Amino acid sequence: MTPSPEKAKIAFIGVGLMGSRMATRLLEAGHPVTVRDRARAQVTPLLAKGARDSDSVAEAVTNADVVITSLAGADAIEAVYFGVDGIVPNAPPGSLLIDTSSLGPDLAKAAHYRLDDAGYAHHLDAPVSGGVGGAEAGTLSIMIGGAEEDVERARPILEVLGHVFHLGGPGAGQISKMINQTIVHGYIGAVTEGLMLAASLGVDAGKVRDAIKGGFCQSLILDNHGARMIERNFVPGGPLEYSVKDLGQAIEMARSAGLDLPLTASVFGAYKHLADTGRARLDHIALLLAYEEANQPIRVSPEQVDRLP
Repeated sequence: MTPSPEKAKIAFIGVGLMGSRMATRLLEAGHPVTVRDRARAQVTPLLAKGARDSDSVAEAVTNADVVITSLAGADAIEAVYFGVDGIVPNAPPGSLLIDTSSLGPDLAKAAHYRLDDAGYAHHLDAPVSGGVGGAEAGTLSIMIGGAEEDVERARPILEVLGHVFHLGGPGAGQISKMINQTIVHGYIGAVTEGLMLAASLGVDAGKVRDAIKGGFCQSLILDNHGARMIERNFVPGGPLEYSVKDLGQAIEMARSAGLDLPLTASVFGAYKHLADTGRARLDHIALLLAYEEANQPIRVSPEQVDRLP
């Protein structure tokens, strides 16, 4: 694909499950996209779609108008933005830096201030929700913290990826994402308990799910995650290790505000148990396994064989 001359030059750092789908959509929209990921296997398919290769973060961002990052946690953010051969000081000072990673709000605010001090005035925290399917379809919810003028500059690019919501100043996007994750995982817990209750009472959990989808229970989580539970498909779309990270951040932020979140704490504990027992890379619907282990021998869809990565 030959990019249009007016399209912004984009450096995309971190092309895993989510980043690869977002980078693909930007390529399909005609943007010149340079990609970088430590895992070569993640980069190769994008090169076949027209992405430009790079040997380092520094090389990827050298001539970028916009830098987008999709990374896994604070350590990766530190290395990519501020480490040796990182975005700072190798990206042009006028470039727009957009971080779509999930990060604690305090860390996101600190990153904003550090970028300002380093001479980079244009940056957004812009975490996303919608999973791999939303990234592929361009229907992500993009929650943004930062200056209004930077949001408007980013809007034509981000609208290729989904729906843009400006929540406020630095860190506001991450606060919204933290709230999103709290509600999502609470709902995953509720669906898990409902299906477990059906199985324990001798009713087909799959049929129960079908029956309640048309009522007030209807949701994307009941549709998608509920179906994967019934199928016992634990191949990750969203690895549960990220659930541990996100819920841990939510609990910590709530604690700092003097707030008790008992439902979130309960779900977090189940996820933490799974991660601590070697199952961090399963999909977050593997919460079902923790509930089954606590309620043996009850099992949802016992006729199905577990699908594991």
